[in-house]
Amino acid sequence: MTALEELTKPADTLTNPHIERWKEKDGKVIGYYCTYVPEEIIHAAGMLPYRMRATGSTNSELGDLYASHLTCTFCRHSLDQAMRGEYKFLDGLVALFSCDHIRRMFDAWRYGKIDLPHSPFYLRCLSVPFKVDAPAVEWMAGELDRFRRSLEDHFQVTITNEALRQSIKTCNEKRRLLRSLYELRKKEAPPVTGAEALAIVIAGSSMPVEEFNQLLKQMLGELEGRDGFSDYRARLLLAGGELENPAYIRLIEELGGLVVTDFLCFGVRDFWDLVEEDSEPIAALAKRYIQRVSCPRMIDHPRRDKFVRDLVKEFKVDGVIIQRLKFCDNWGCEGTMTQWEAKKDGIPCMMLEREYLMSAVGQMRTRVQAFLETIRR
Repeated sequence: MTALEELTKPADTLTNPHIERWKEKDGKVIGYYCTYVPEEIIHAAGMLPYRMRATGSTNSELGDLYASHLTCTFCRHSLDQAMRGEYKFLDGLVALFSCDHIRRMFDAWRYGKIDLPHSPFYLRCLSVPFKVDAPAVEWMAGELDRFRRSLEDHFQVTITNEALRQSIKTCNEKRRLLRSLYELRKKEAPPVTGAEALAIVIAGSSMPVEEFNQLLKQMLGELEGRDGFSDYRARLLLAGGELENPAYIRLIEELGGLVVTDFLCFGVRDFWDLVEEDSEPIAALAKRYIQRVSCPRMIDHPRRDKFVRDLVKEFKVDGVIIQRLKFCDNWGCEGTMTQWEAKKDGIPCMMLEREYLMSAVGQMRTRVQAFLETIRR
């Protein structure tokens, strides 16, 4: 099996052989719902940070008992998976006020609507500011220190500054390697598709980071001899919130739109910015996670808009597709503003509303085909 094949497999299932081997050695796995949760602190505690997904869910029948029909379907499917015991491999869960939907789903975990996998099960909801300024960084530093101490108290471990520094270096290496992968996508004939890139990013939060880094280094070497993809009608940037299904991008690419970059939380927003390695670790983490490329939960649209414009130029993007989960408030507002800005710049842009499960595929296919026909390269 090639490294590329190894790295694209974890996206297909909730767990994978890497996690199973970790658990066989009595390793702890901590799930987290948002990229504003610092994986470095979990890693420094000797645990495996796992980005929460609902992969494999076929319905949200149980989740719908405790979530309104106006809640986004990712949250309803994830809650359903939890109630069915699909997250039995977890030893804890960390969330934050990413949005009202995530916050209320966390309440279902906290207030006993779910049969927790272990007792005592670690639960933590971080208080992350919504502004990007110096007071927010200071607040975040205090919150991350409390998070650190809560992990120490619950699991009876010690998270030293030296362990944090080493975890920062390890996670920064992962970010640099992913940046190297995305650099290859700037080529006229990129050696990876957008669907493959999404699967690889998902793998980065679904296995021990050291194993991921080793496989990614190997894969980057393999790509040097791989033929690029040149048979496409348009180079696309895919923006939006929660997207963990490579098949969604695969459908777009089958129609001739090659996704060469993204603005996703399973994408550039997760890994684009590094943590300072020569500063006090908690302060450095607070600075990075507040000042990183933000998501629409943060009051920071002008900076996000500039970042997307820069991506369009650097990756020679012909058009932008915004994928938005139905009832996602954050991307309902952000997507509309992004469309306004794209129109000013003369960049073709469309918004696709979707459910968590791939439904109305025929309608999506028709809309994407029509959009691609409006793009002239």
